Amino acid sequence: MRADFTKLQRAFHPKCIAVVGDKFDSNFMWLRTLSTFKGKLYSVQIDPKAIKAIQALGIENYTSLLDIPEPIDLVVVAVPRAATPKILEDCIRKGVAAAEFFTSGFAETGTEEGIRLQDLLAERAKQANFHLIGPNCMGIFTPEVGVKQSLRQYAGVAGSVGFISQSGTLAITFSIEAHLKGIDINKSVSFGNGAVLDSSDYLDYFGHDADIKAIGMYLEGVKDGKRFFAVLRSVAAQKPVVIWKGGQTEAGGRAIASHTGSLAMPQAIWDAAIKQSGAIKVTSLEELIDTLKALLYLAPVYGSRVALLGGSGGESVTITDALIQAGLEVPPLAQQSYEKLASFFTLVGASYRNPIDPGINWEQIGPIMEIIDQDPHIDNIAVLMFSATRLFPPEQLANHITTLVDKSKGISKPMLVIVPYLTLPEDMKQAKDIAQKFNESGIPAFDNVERAAGALRNALDYYRFKKSIGE
Repeated sequence: MRADFTKLQRAFHPKCIAVVGDKFDSNFMWLRTLSTFKGKLYSVQIDPKAIKAIQALGIENYTSLLDIPEPIDLVVVAVPRAATPKILEDCIRKGVAAAEFFTSGFAETGTEEGIRLQDLLAERAKQANFHLIGPNCMGIFTPEVGVKQSLRQYAGVAGSVGFISQSGTLAITFSIEAHLKGIDINKSVSFGNGAVLDSSDYLDYFGHDADIKAIGMYLEGVKDGKRFFAVLRSVAAQKPVVIWKGGQTEAGGRAIASHTGSLAMPQAIWDAAIKQSGAIKVTSLEELIDTLKALLYLAPVYGSRVALLGGSGGESVTITDALIQAGLEVPPLAQQSYEKLASFFTLVGASYRNPIDPGINWEQIGPIMEIIDQDPHIDNIAVLMFSATRLFPPEQLANHITTLVDKSKGISKPMLVIVPYLTLPEDMKQAKDIAQKFNESGIPAFDNVERAAGALRNALDYYRFKKSIGE
């Protein structure tokens, strides 16, 4: 069964949601999570004790999904496993666009009964062309309309990232961590066992969504490898796709089977297929977030040569090593650049080699950036804010940040900022505040040089691939 984008659009931007079977014992987790939903929210519950508590929350309850007096776009199914076939039938009869089955205990258990029930649901859903999300999943997150997977998530924001995850926990964690790093979700889905709709369906849908500028994925396996990589090649040619695959070790592969019931693909085959498809492979949550940030905020990256502005002494040595170890270069500037810099680099402690240390001469940061931007030996600009946080009082530091932001608007080369977290709590807060200011201004800020270098390298690989296929 192939996904019907019209139905998925209704599910991701619903006007009416029904939660079936939310429990009193869990303090009505789903009804509380969806309290931010901008549309109409209904409950379906038959337990008298639960009904009374639901009504106290101000939510209309019905004892049958079929009794709800308006069309339903999305159903959240949180009933015991044995009751799921009945709820599926009600969804089909009601004409619901899609249902996310939070209920677990299916193929991921490896038991005969769990597998039988999942096969039963999948067969019936496909027969009816019904869009079943899951089971064993956290479903949809569309913050713009207040549809959430967790109380901890934000709402009311329309970002530019689509995220597809087999893991519910990682879907939630990614959305929160990425938000703190300046990246917001447009649409996200945790699809769990993927009994009916799989990663290929969501990737195809997100690939056609003009509001999504980049896609992140956490996968443990794919059911139809041929179709998945065909879709991936098509989508990656249009927008960046960054993939983190779980189960890269033997023990991880065993964990996958008990988590979503997926079959792990040999790592070497997976890596080769990802590279040929033009997607970007990452190996951690941090690298996933950093790479998406680089792809969203940076100008297209076509060269590996980096000018580093900031850092001195041994610090500059270790920074240079980190960049080179990531496959980047830190070359000398062109002679004409040195001649221009020499005209005002007169303060003790400053250096205009590469890395370029302005010392306390940050008032000249604008002219320095302009010289670097025109240098034919340099492709990218990285600014290290570590020295600035040590040397300048808050007002002066704020002025330097404003100058960097203002000057960046006239810079043609990809530019990023590194704002390392320091050891003292007040220093950590300052670093986070500085990074947030840069992110909000469209300049990607990273926690350390290693993370910045890895993200820049991944962006370079992506744009080189695009160039190789004539995009």
